[in-house]
Amino acid sequence: MVIKAVRYDGFGGVEVLRVDEVDRPAPGDEQVLVRVEAAGINPGEAAIRIGAMADIFPSTFPSGQGSDLAGVVAEVGAGAERFSVGDEVIGFSEKRSAQAELVVVDARNLIPKPRNVPWKVAGGLYVAGVTAWGTVHSVQLGKGETVVVSAAAGGVGSLTVQLARRAGATVIGLASSHHHEWLQNHGVIPVDYGDGVLDRIKAAAPHGIDAFIDTHGGGYVELALALGVAVERIDTIADFAAAAKYGVLTEPGTHARPGAEVLAELAALIAEGYLEVPIANIYPLANVRQAYAELERRHTRGKIVLVP
Repeated sequence: MVIKAVRYDGFGGVEVLRVDEVDRPAPGDEQVLVRVEAAGINPGEAAIRIGAMADIFPSTFPSGQGSDLAGVVAEVGAGAERFSVGDEVIGFSEKRSAQAELVVVDARNLIPKPRNVPWKVAGGLYVAGVTAWGTVHSVQLGKGETVVVSAAAGGVGSLTVQLARRAGATVIGLASSHHHEWLQNHGVIPVDYGDGVLDRIKAAAPHGIDAFIDTHGGGYVELALALGVAVERIDTIADFAAAAKYGVLTEPGTHARPGAEVLAELAALIAEGYLEVPIANIYPLANVRQAYAELERRHTRGKIVLVP
């Protein structure tokens, strides 16, 4: 039996992506085969695909793609009996293989999917959710503190601002004006990014800024320093050169927990109505190029998801 899966043969733009027919995978010991209902896409995957992260994440070709997934258990390997065929699960692949019809996943990287968490939300949760959780914990937000979040309506930013609010912080979200209403509806003070942003932040926070979370890159670490934020309260998930230069944090700092444990916490918050995962768009697997083209324009609110 063959299945469909995203593949590419070398570094490049979206044009290198294709959907191939490949042999049906089989789970090994302590693994589960999942029939994918939804798989999220992320900027880091695009960076890997163009070769920008080759030193950190070496590639062999042909390469698969994707971490986030949610689906139904199709087969259970030895030692993974806590799951049964038919179980609905959320999880992540460590093999860059989630964007496919069937995926082998280590059982330790799966959690049960709460019934009232939609597939499209569950499938796009892991990378953005765990990253957002890590940034908020890294800067050690406390009640009554003020934090700035760049790209506050993006896949990671939209979750970061909500988790920061749950930590009791006042949150200033940098975003374009068409995202301001969504931010306001989630208790966030919206501020336009771009020229003059330093003065706009100061006006929004006359008593100063305690922490800064950068989910975009491109000068926000320097902006945080200009605002007087201490280096140990600045976290960037995008500008690693600036992090190395100035000594700021890169998520998740010293507060990492097992990914599945954090994933379960986030899924429970969604199920209970305390956390929203905005879905920007849904594409069939065959349209993976179009999905990444939209992602790489970096103007979406929330997550883009593939469905096999």
